[in-house]
Amino acid sequence: MSTSLLYHGFGLRGYRYVAARYVEGEIVFTVRQERPDLCCAACASRRVTLHGGEWRLFRALPIGGKRAYVLFQVPRVECHDCHVTRQVRITFAQPRRSYTHAFERYALELSRRMTIKDVAQHLGISWDTIKDMQTRYLQRHFARPALRHLRRLAIDEIAVGKGRRYLTVVLDLESGAVVFVGEGRGADSLEPFWRRLRSARARIEAVALDMAPAYMSAVQKHLPQAVLVFDRFHIIKMFNDRLTEFRRDLYHDARGRRQKKVLKGTRWLLLKNPENLDPAQREQQRLREALRLNRPLATAYYMREDLRQIWEQADKATATRVLDDWIARAEQARIKVLQRMAATLREHRPGILAYYDYPISTGPLEGTNNKIQTMKRQAYGFRDFAFFKLKIYALHETKYALVG
Repeated sequence: MSTSLLYHGFGLRGYRYVAARYVEGEIVFTVRQERPDLCCAACASRRVTLHGGEWRLFRALPIGGKRAYVLFQVPRVECHDCHVTRQVRITFAQPRRSYTHAFERYALELSRRMTIKDVAQHLGISWDTIKDMQTRYLQRHFARPALRHLRRLAIDEIAVGKGRRYLTVVLDLESGAVVFVGEGRGADSLEPFWRRLRSARARIEAVALDMAPAYMSAVQKHLPQAVLVFDRFHIIKMFNDRLTEFRRDLYHDARGRRQKKVLKGTRWLLLKNPENLDPAQREQQRLREALRLNRPLATAYYMREDLRQIWEQADKATATRVLDDWIARAEQARIKVLQRMAATLREHRPGILAYYDYPISTGPLEGTNNKIQTMKRQAYGFRDFAFFKLKIYALHETKYALVG
């Protein structure tokens, strides 16, 4: 085996091939470093005297199905400039690591497609070793995301475990990267983010969020110049939840058996968009029959369809008229669910119409939250919470199966 193959195949540069041994299906390559190449690890001086060395075995890239190792006697030298005796620096491996740089890159590349357990079994090393590789890689590249370039953000919470355990996630809407993960929910979970944001001197233009009072007050306090944009999907979901409660109340108050029978199967029909109703299942006919038998339910249902039109207008002025008209009709309908929704929309009117100044939403963050849940399920949970946060920070660069 030539020294050139050592360099091109294993990434060992500046070392000489000595011998190869084949032991029980494994290959061990012995290499050495030429004496003129020895230098002090601290000052790089070549005015050194060799004082023996320590034999170390490093895991290298596999050859076919066989494990390969590099056996190297790490020289110990006395530096005449520093007057200290120390080992020379190993260029093909990290200090205190028993594998080469090339082997680490190979394991990390496998980790993009396989679970930690699968990679460990495939390479024949411990689970902890693969996790240590991933942790150091994630810390180098994602532990402290850059914040200075941030302009538009989305903030939301996600449930990540039993016992009401939550995370607060902040997403950069321009790059799609998670820039902060806070433990818990509410304003307190965002305090570390505000401190980092002030030191980065970022100029935040707009923030997309739901109408949670805690997040609203926190953003207004720490980013007074930023525009709040209330997420349209959360508003529709809020109305859907209230419509579901209204249908349930109508069902309990219904007197005739026929009315109860018609209302009983209409929950999901009311929540579906009209274009998604399945003719084969007679969903349109069943929904029309339910709306015909109950006028308040029909009014609330058609008002929900009109609510969606607020975000479909050509400009902000038209959207303002549509929103004000919806609020006025809801207040006059004398239906409690509509009056409550009208009061909510009136209170948050500027944030709803701000969509036409900054057409953003928490939709990308909802997609990221789904990826987080998928990653957690595939890993069967994360016991190391710090490692879990690092995986979330790197989620936007995941190109293959999400693994933990």
